[in-house]
Amino acid sequence: MDLRIFTEPQQGATYDTLLAVAKATEDLGFDAFFRSDHYLSMGSADGLPGPTDAWITLAGLARETKRIRLGTLMTAGTFRLPGVLAIQVAQVDQMSGGRVELGLGAGWFEEEHKAYGIPFPKEKFARLEEQLAIVTGLWATEVGKTFSHHGTYYDLTDSPALPKPAQAKVPVLIGGHGATRTPRLAAQYADEFNIPFASIEDSERQFGRVRAAAEQAGRKAEDITYSNALVACVGKDDAEVARRAAAIGRDVDDLKANGLAGSPDEVVEKIGRYAAIGSQRIYLQILDLHDLDHLDLIAAQVQSQLA
Repeated sequence: MDLRIFTEPQQGATYDTLLAVAKATEDLGFDAFFRSDHYLSMGSADGLPGPTDAWITLAGLARETKRIRLGTLMTAGTFRLPGVLAIQVAQVDQMSGGRVELGLGAGWFEEEHKAYGIPFPKEKFARLEEQLAIVTGLWATEVGKTFSHHGTYYDLTDSPALPKPAQAKVPVLIGGHGATRTPRLAAQYADEFNIPFASIEDSERQFGRVRAAAEQAGRKAEDITYSNALVACVGKDDAEVARRAAAIGRDVDDLKANGLAGSPDEVVEKIGRYAAIGSQRIYLQILDLHDLDHLDLIAAQVQSQLA
């Protein structure tokens, strides 16, 4: 079971804070540092000092880390034109020496679009399909040849399809709870399928849909990596769990029911239940980015058991 660190900087974080978390992620042996792609805080968080851009952040981290994978859960398709996104991701992949992964979603948070003047189209999923076709098509185009796409939402003519990523293929992550279109899209484009904040039962059901869609599309279901994203709140004792839950404004019982919370042994046991239904990778949503001791504890007493 791979453990990855997943952050939500829109809730309030500077680049320096994210850099400290990324360096701890690398030093403690976690597999990857991922971040959300949002420009507006949610819930009661004030979001101070303001948002950071996902791909600018990852570009900086690409030069300041050496081993960990870097990526997004998920880049909002509404934020960027697909041709521009292909350039951005390829460049950051080059800057990192080939450590980038692209999670791409349709975008959903209308308020942040209103706040920053970003168009929020009614039909987002069909746009996402075209975006995936364009981004992957640009990367796959042989150097010296051109790429064209004439779709409903995007029109590219004779693109040189440059630059290329450092990796032969940047892993593409697709995720969500949709019962029909999401599995079909994952079967066509995903190297990894991620389901966020889902129960073991819902995860098993959705993984099954993706497996079936992959086989129907002529792919081997096992060619796709299956993963979960879950909030983490781990403590060496009940008091520490309660303190960490209070720091992120969450109830301990709710966290235990819907996330990975409790003692290291409790968390390891629950991760094992996700592994039993086919989850191969867990993204630990870390909401208090100043509590690096939390990462130390997870590395020493959770990750070590899973290894």
